[in-house]
Amino acid sequence: MADGTLKVGTITNSAGSGNITIGSGVTLLSNVPAFQAFISGDQTLNNDTVTTIAWNNETFDSDSDFDTSNYRFTPSVAGKYLVYINCNIDAPSGIYYASSEIQKNGSNIPSSRIVNIWENASSSDYSIEGIFLSYQGIVDMNGSTDYLTSNAYMAGGGNAGTVEATRTIWGAYRIGA
Repeated sequence: MADGTLKVGTITNSAGSGNITIGSGVTLLSNVPAFQAFISGDQTLNNDTVTTIAWNNETFDSDSDFDTSNYRFTPSVAGKYLVYINCNIDAPSGIYYASSEIQKNGSNIPSSRIVNIWENASSSDYSIEGIFLSYQGIVDMNGSTDYLTSNAYMAGGGNAGTVEATRTIWGAYRIGA
């Protein structure tokens, strides 16, 4: 085991069968790095303006790879990550177009845009005052310079809207190499 890799078919206890016991202080690292972030209060969205969501709090951050000052996740381990976002956007006069998307290194990830749109409509045509957007997808990260951010956008008849804090979360966790 010179290079730190142990490959075995079966692991048993010292009697040759049964369960093994993991000693205290030993951590089995799976699905890390991982984080989940949230916003502490509703965030204003100006009409027809893409806005970076200000993720200023963490539910957890296994490897301190999420930065609450620039709202970026920069994982320290290369691999494939399951990324998810739930974003609730409210507008006082109704929304006729809303989206949220994940960006990798400042560019949109294909298929990460979550959109709710009513074609050929104006905000006065609908009484909906909020929309819930959700996305889950897999993103390949290099473990050193790749980073993720997320944003929100809404069009609602010229009025400002909000990203609702109590229904908005974002997170990611490593699922493999």
